[in-house]
Amino acid sequence: MIDSLRAAHQHCQSLQDALGHFREHGLRQIADWGGRLATVLPVGGRLLAAGNGGSAAQAQHLTAELVGRYQHERPAYSAIALHAETSSVTAIANDYGFEELYARQVAAHGRPGDVLILLSTSGRSPNLLAAADTGRAAGLQVWAMTGPRPNPLAARADECLSIRSGSTATVQEAHLVALHLLCEAFDAVTASPPPAPAGVTAPPRPTAARPRRPA
Repeated sequence: MIDSLRAAHQHCQSLQDALGHFREHGLRQIADWGGRLATVLPVGGRLLAAGNGGSAAQAQHLTAELVGRYQHERPAYSAIALHAETSSVTAIANDYGFEELYARQVAAHGRPGDVLILLSTSGRSPNLLAAADTGRAAGLQVWAMTGPRPNPLAARADECLSIRSGSTATVQEAHLVALHLLCEAFDAVTASPPPAPAGVTAPPRPTAARPRRPA
């Protein structure tokens, strides 16, 4: 019992330390990403997201928030978690190898100006490195979320948010916080109505949004 409590305290301290560093050094970057994503998706662009294991689940969490909603009602936006298409995933892995799992899908679905977000605690997964190379060659904006630098994915992405922790669990937990903040920043921009032309009165906005139901 004492050992398990000690481990729990250490886990919480690790997360607190990582979030403290993220709060000091990563919040501006996440807000910037949310704002820039809000210039891509509403005009027909697309977000592609990928990861392995727990990071794959987080990639799908992000795309669900964009296709569905985060907190308030808004239009649905195009976002695809690349691991979730099981027939394509198994066919590509079988025919081309696991390293090409995401790169081939990026080549199929990505268009210049789209955003590709790659999540990796280590920053060393070969399939994500290949996806980053393919995305950049195809003109996508490639953003990575990783553990500590230096790592190969941070070097190959256009931009990277790195979490300073040696614990895989802590990195994933901090990534989830970052993804929620990304959604908040995205919603803050897309919720703002465009300016009305001169002499035209903009219609009133709804006074209340339908609350999000708990998962």
